[in-house]
Amino acid sequence: MATSKPSAGKEKPAKPKATGGKAAKSEASKETLLKFYREMLLIRRFEEKAGQLYGMGLIGGFCHLYIGQEAVVVGMSAAHQPQDSVITGYRDHGHMLACGMEPRGVMAELTGRRGGYSRGKGGSMHMFSREKGFFGGHGIVGAQVSLGNGLAFAHKYRKDKGVAAIYMGDGATNQGQVYESFNMAALWKLPAVFVIENNRYGMGTSVTRAAAGTALYQRGAAYGIPGRQVDGMSVLAVEEAALEALEHARSGKGPYIMEMMTYRYRGHSMSDPAKYRSREEVSQVRETSDPIEFVKKRLLDDAGAGEDDLKAVDKEIRGIVNDAAEFAQQSPEPDPAELWTDVLVSAA
Repeated sequence: MATSKPSAGKEKPAKPKATGGKAAKSEASKETLLKFYREMLLIRRFEEKAGQLYGMGLIGGFCHLYIGQEAVVVGMSAAHQPQDSVITGYRDHGHMLACGMEPRGVMAELTGRRGGYSRGKGGSMHMFSREKGFFGGHGIVGAQVSLGNGLAFAHKYRKDKGVAAIYMGDGATNQGQVYESFNMAALWKLPAVFVIENNRYGMGTSVTRAAAGTALYQRGAAYGIPGRQVDGMSVLAVEEAALEALEHARSGKGPYIMEMMTYRYRGHSMSDPAKYRSREEVSQVRETSDPIEFVKKRLLDDAGAGEDDLKAVDKEIRGIVNDAAEFAQQSPEPDPAELWTDVLVSAA
């Protein structure tokens, strides 16, 4: 078990700091850092474009952006093996891109078009890719956790050495089904890694106002599940911790809990003005802990990359995102007959 003491729930939530992790300081190569920079920048630019399309009325329903949290999913994905599976809640676009899903297909689904991963019928919160091991995107808070247990059970049943990465927000940790899932995962020693993305606010409520004890990585203590709190603003620290957690689950030792200390720059959803926090708070995190700027600094200061290298990456990413947006807008809407498809699974 992690050794730090549980919080009494009265103090302010810990501010994320991109420290890089003590073991990751000098080991990342220029190629690795560029890879992380590119993947995080793709998520950032994609989400910025999605926000623009939402403002233009081209994306309907809810839309929850992942801006600020990019290091969590990119660092986790770097530690995954091909047979692993991923499931998450509704702030899911970044997870899809990190799993290797095509930006065109994700953006087309956001805009409700035929070229989307769910053929335009799932929208922001409900798209899937079995080929990439991504099983949603789920709109009900905490519901994905029990479904993730099912994925972990399947890995164990098939003996494929796969692990289910089960993401949730800090707000979901107070849901009853989460604890039922912890109990079952521990009881059956399921290969599951529960990833709590603690961005300090569940919708508009701070962790300290919603949780009696804010050391969320210790929520599995009653079931004997080990946990670890991680600097979720550093992709290197996340990768390091993820390798340890995934190996724990993969080796048959049962589930593991990771609490990623991260931060979202935008509101809970596109309709949230985020008046429950100050502009100064957001600006401070951006200036001191931005995950992309952290890697950019490492590249320029320690890895021998030049400004031209990074400009080339940024140009490439902008091209990909603009292409995805154009593809989405040109893709036709679903045929009305599609209303009756994908409702039931054929037994054949």
